[in-house]
Amino acid sequence: MTTQNTWLHIGMGSFHRAHQAWYLHRLLTQGNAGWHIAAGNIRNDAEHVIAALIAQQGRYVLETVSPEGERVYEEITSVQKLLPWQADLQPLIDEGAKPETKVIAFTVTEGGYYLNTAHKLALGNADLIDDLRGNNKTIYGVITRILERRMANNAGSLTLLNCDNVRHNGERFHNGLVEFLTLQGKETVISWLEANATCPNTMVDRITPRPTADLPARIKEKTGIDDKAPVMSETFIQWVIENNFHGVRPDLEAVGVEMVESVIPYEEAKIRILNASHSCIAWAGTLMGKKFIHESTLTEAIYAIAERYVTEDVIPSLGDNGINLSKYRDVVLKRFTNPHIKDTNQRVAADGFSKIPAMVTPTMLECYQRGAVPHATAMLPALFFVFMEQWHQGLLPYEYQDGILNADAIHAMFQAEDPIALFASDKALFGELAARDDFAALLREKVQAVYALIR
Repeated sequence: MTTQNTWLHIGMGSFHRAHQAWYLHRLLTQGNAGWHIAAGNIRNDAEHVIAALIAQQGRYVLETVSPEGERVYEEITSVQKLLPWQADLQPLIDEGAKPETKVIAFTVTEGGYYLNTAHKLALGNADLIDDLRGNNKTIYGVITRILERRMANNAGSLTLLNCDNVRHNGERFHNGLVEFLTLQGKETVISWLEANATCPNTMVDRITPRPTADLPARIKEKTGIDDKAPVMSETFIQWVIENNFHGVRPDLEAVGVEMVESVIPYEEAKIRILNASHSCIAWAGTLMGKKFIHESTLTEAIYAIAERYVTEDVIPSLGDNGINLSKYRDVVLKRFTNPHIKDTNQRVAADGFSKIPAMVTPTMLECYQRGAVPHATAMLPALFFVFMEQWHQGLLPYEYQDGILNADAIHAMFQAEDPIALFASDKALFGELAARDDFAALLREKVQAVYALIR
């Protein structure tokens, strides 16, 4: 009988189920039954999905659709244990503490790491403050509890795998965790972590919208399966992982995962070209009255902003990194025009206060460093400024979701005499650029360009 190792996943959202779970399912279909997924959530905001999956023994149907409209249906079987949420997260901690658990992966969104532009913990955050006092509302609090239990139980080493769109995500999570543990005075846990765990960097990619209302009926018609928790995604998929697991791991190469010495070229291209453009298109599309990413991308003025941003600023910043960046840009923008995905601007517009410093500011810094003015890139924070101005005025057509939004501070900014000056001087968003008068003037110019665009 094959010994089963556990891959614990924290953040049981659609993306995990369309991406990491798909890869482990492919291993099962190849006859490699050595791994299964156990999964649960830190937050109590998706328990209806967990309940539906428990009723279906963890099985669900994934629909993938190409830009040409070709749909493929696959029943995913890799999630074999669901961990219902409870306030103390004990089921999640118990699972993580078991010796059979060899990998703990997580998708908690960019904002779920609470990092400022200096890549340090944003210590003003209420959830982080609670966790530093011994709670577990954040990934750091939960992982700390798990590590302490593993130490007490001699449960052995493991790999902690960040699967979110954070640059150098494994390193940033590791450093955030060590900072968290240091603030708690838990030096023994830090020593155990250094000796018994690794945090590989990863790059993940598959556009995964929230499932549309007609998805269950379509799956029932095509497959005969009555699925209460289906997911949908584009056909394209990519996963690049730094080959730095601690101990055993699945044979991920056998199912198309790229195990590499360094993910940096891949993640830089993806974060700056795909993720930043995606958000840019969502903010611009919302301001121009569009609902979906594909119709926003197909709007000539919006497409031009995204293409100029990549062509004029990102590609010169990244230089020759071994990837055909012009081709990658064209592939990415074509993926965004997929009308069958029906990805919403609301989903992609989220978490701007984390995305600007992580995905946009580095390109502007590098432009200035090489003596260029980041005209094309400055349109992105300008779009976000006007987007948030509409949020402040109650004019957005949907609820804006942001894990680190300080609503009072943003309302106060827009009520001030010169909101653009305050925005441009925000170090949390723009780092050292916040002190530059020429950057503030550039941002002011681009905000006016956005107003002209949407009138």
